[in-house]
Amino acid sequence: MKIKAALLALALPLAGHAEQVLVEAESFASPGGWQLDTQFIETMGSPYLLAHGLGTPVADATTEVTFAKAGEYRLWVRTKNWVEKFAGEVDATAAPGRFQVKVGDSLIAHEFGKAGATWHWEDGGTVTVSDLKAKLSLVDLTGFNGRCDAILFSSDPAFVPDNSSEVLPAWRRKMLGIAEEATTEGPFDIVFVGGGYSGACGAISAARMGLKVALIQNRSVLGGNGSSEVRVWAQGNTPPGLYPVGDIVREFEDDAKLSPGTYEEYEDEKKHNIVTAEKNITLFLNHHAYKVEMESETKIEAVHAFDTRTGAIRRFTGRTFCDTTGHGTIGKMAGADYEMIDGGRMGMSNMWAWENADSPQTFPDVPWALNLEEADFPYPKKFHAEWFWESGYNKHPLLDLEEIRDWNNLAAFGAWNAMKNKGAHERSDPDMLGHKNARLTWMAYVGGTRETLQLLGDVILTEEDIVSKKPFPDGSVLTTWSVDLHYPNEQYVKKFPDNPFIAVAVHGKGVDRKKGYPVPYRCFYSRNIENLFMAGRNISVTHEALGTIRVMKTCGMMGVVVGKAAALCAQHNVSPREVYYQHLDELIELLQIPGNVRRASLADEFAVDPALPSFEEEETDWVTLSQLDGIVIDDDRAKLVGEWTQGAGLKNHVENGYRYTGAARGEDVASATFEFTVPEDGEYEVRISHQPHENRSSKTPVTVNSADGAVTITVNQRVAPPLAKGFFGLGVFRFEAGKPGTVVVTNKGIDGNAHIDAVQVIRQK
Repeated sequence: MKIKAALLALALPLAGHAEQVLVEAESFASPGGWQLDTQFIETMGSPYLLAHGLGTPVADATTEVTFAKAGEYRLWVRTKNWVEKFAGEVDATAAPGRFQVKVGDSLIAHEFGKAGATWHWEDGGTVTVSDLKAKLSLVDLTGFNGRCDAILFSSDPAFVPDNSSEVLPAWRRKMLGIAEEATTEGPFDIVFVGGGYSGACGAISAARMGLKVALIQNRSVLGGNGSSEVRVWAQGNTPPGLYPVGDIVREFEDDAKLSPGTYEEYEDEKKHNIVTAEKNITLFLNHHAYKVEMESETKIEAVHAFDTRTGAIRRFTGRTFCDTTGHGTIGKMAGADYEMIDGGRMGMSNMWAWENADSPQTFPDVPWALNLEEADFPYPKKFHAEWFWESGYNKHPLLDLEEIRDWNNLAAFGAWNAMKNKGAHERSDPDMLGHKNARLTWMAYVGGTRETLQLLGDVILTEEDIVSKKPFPDGSVLTTWSVDLHYPNEQYVKKFPDNPFIAVAVHGKGVDRKKGYPVPYRCFYSRNIENLFMAGRNISVTHEALGTIRVMKTCGMMGVVVGKAAALCAQHNVSPREVYYQHLDELIELLQIPGNVRRASLADEFAVDPALPSFEEEETDWVTLSQLDGIVIDDDRAKLVGEWTQGAGLKNHVENGYRYTGAARGEDVASATFEFTVPEDGEYEVRISHQPHENRSSKTPVTVNSADGAVTITVNQRVAPPLAKGFFGLGVFRFEAGKPGTVVVTNKGIDGNAHIDAVQVIRQK
């Protein structure tokens, strides 16, 4: 819904016939080169406009303002000097974020953004208004992140605006004519708050289950950290082997190959089109959820959100809600149990990129930025500064969020200044000498946050659970990223030990990045708010376990699982917890449905949608146990004698890999025994798998011990097995229930390496 900016710039009478006009910066009819920043509403109360021009003043933001009468007005602008809070580290008097206000053709002399470390109403002096309708402009002077929240004109020279940081303070709502009563949207079957991978993929999943879905996102694009605003490439795999919950993620994911990549690589439009193609999804972009309405102490009634451009308030009602904000703010407002570690968190990244132009480029002096030399930071190879430009480890991840972003930008501008204006940085390419032709092309003003808080579920997943491969009956999402935790890089902390801005990643062991570890469904709902799901980096895990589950494709699969669980909540009128305790078998059935299957409503039948991509036939370079019929014994369950070497380099092996050994030396024979027990008497085909290679044996002895005795078959492991999935048929044998059968491979008399992978036993009808 679009409302003309003039409606948000209202002239209202005050006591004593004074007049005042309030203009919210986000409502400007044309933002020009100014960017709408919605990241810090919880701490400063409002969206605002940011002049993020990388050192070049941005185009004016303009709108029309209406006055009730001509005369003298005092001009107030809510702003700040964004570097003043760092006065001990930089020259704050330089005030990089300066701008002016223009009313009609009159440029107000006062420069805003020069003083005040916190958000405040800055007095701009007196303005003479002659035309009742006038063009209002924000005139950026520097291109260095000037910021404007709102503009107020008052004919009362004694009037001082209230500087409350409350979200949508009542006096501003009243002046803007925003109705106190919210417009109700819904009821929905599920409301997702947050439009990153977890929220968007979750909404798609729920919609294809036949649910009525709301998806709320406080910015203009979807994808979260994996959007053109932040440009973190989506990591984690969507492996086969459990359930096809990765299908929707693969459909939604972008084509970015670098972090940061180009605007085009993050495919904002594609993501938007996939979501809006779902008839069951109502998408609310540019809506910020700021309040939770509770039906009881343990149940959410509604989430309130306002349009970040117009201020219009909406109230979203639903059966269930899912916090996909990353920050866990919906759960926190609802009173959900959560944990936030005191310090040592993973921080926020603001990456940046540059290029070489065809001619020399200049960059202004930046005494307000961090005073860096080229030795103080890693050289940005491949023309971009990567994920490790990160800070905020010991800052509050919500209250200090704007400060963390600003510090990251100070570091980036300081580094660029060092490259452009200080060092020669010798390179073989003469154009690189002194970076004379280099210019900044992009810097993130939207932060890529990694860790805020964890909403607690019935299971709090730990690193020990993951490393020990603790089984859970509700394992549903395969996490394939290592336990990847970030710490300040000791090489670069000398100048700023209290607030370092370069990270190092420490990768723990214990996660098979190909096969993955199944994260339980019970991490995806609140343990004390009965209708609250969560998906993404704010799920129920410890700080250490967060290191593996926090990457975007893994988070997207969490959303897919939530979407399917929400269908059972609606179908059976149960809570997310009751899905586990009463309907886990049904949830598993839904998890087995591919992403290209949908139904229009809960009452309809599922059907394949031919317009959607199918990933069922896509080949992988390994074979999962779930792809194989019968009894399957993998090599990691074989009883080994002698020395066997593990490998995984040959493709199409079963599960994690295979083993091999050289020829026997004397009496030292190596063997591998695969033991199994059939469920009933009868005839069974026995197969063994291997991956062919020229250094394998052409006469590997394989002995099958059945109810009729032992039979040895010689297998040529230099050639490819003839059966599907890389198996060789050893024959059909009779086995009796309760009496173990075995397949034994030895290295006796071989002429290369004996190879073992898996044994398959299939009942003959």
